[in-house]
Amino acid sequence: MIDWRHWHNEPFLIAGLVLLGWLWALAAGPFRARLAPGAPFPRREAWCFYSSLVLFYLTVGSPLDQIGERFLFSVHMGQHQLLMYPIPVLFLCGVTTWMVDVPLDRRALRGVLRLVFSPLGCGAAATLVIGIWHAPTLYEWALQDKVVHVLEHLCFFAASVLFWWPMLSPSRVYPPLGYGGQMLFLFCLEVTMTPLFAYVTFSPNVLYPTYEFAPRITSLSAEDDQLLAGVMMKLVSMVVSLIAFGVSFYRWSRTHEDGAPGKKPQAPAFKPH
Repeated sequence: MIDWRHWHNEPFLIAGLVLLGWLWALAAGPFRARLAPGAPFPRREAWCFYSSLVLFYLTVGSPLDQIGERFLFSVHMGQHQLLMYPIPVLFLCGVTTWMVDVPLDRRALRGVLRLVFSPLGCGAAATLVIGIWHAPTLYEWALQDKVVHVLEHLCFFAASVLFWWPMLSPSRVYPPLGYGGQMLFLFCLEVTMTPLFAYVTFSPNVLYPTYEFAPRITSLSAEDDQLLAGVMMKLVSMVVSLIAFGVSFYRWSRTHEDGAPGKKPQAPAFKPH
């Protein structure tokens, strides 16, 4: 059964999070004078970035991971939604323009990166990655193989960073969309993800054998657990998209009141050394 004292402390997980935190601290500390001369220490970004690392660890390192991996599809779905929504939002809000544009502004990679960070590239990556990983063979493989499971979670997180990029990009080289474009992007993503929601929610059979034959630790049957997971997938996605849509609409309306229709959000300027 569930060991509530079991926390994942694998070297790759801890080392990866520590490495990211260390790199951010280097950029914001000793390298800041070279990357952005005169820029103050980004306190708000520090809170956001390190909050994303803590939440990432709580999502994949706490006993929640054991429950989602071995017993309940709905818990696993909740785990994935944490990787898809609050964590990448905090992550993107936690990096500054001068942190991302120095490594991204490379002439040799500009063509590829322009495609990757375009709305089409971001939307296609998010839809395909999330959809493909829910195929029964791949999803079940991830449940049975720890390395594949880690890869699955990293793919979800990376695809979700791209999902949020058109709205929260901190870059001036690959900036966010205008507010009207953001609303259209969110609408299109909800439409393209609907078949996946329907597939999980209305499947007549239990899709993943791990959950079909798992010990029942709640009153939910395997079928009800899968139905709950599908409903969570759709409702949480809709609520998050509606909130993001509302924020974009409010900001778009404010730009019209200020006499600047269609104004595009801009990251603060910087001058790398």
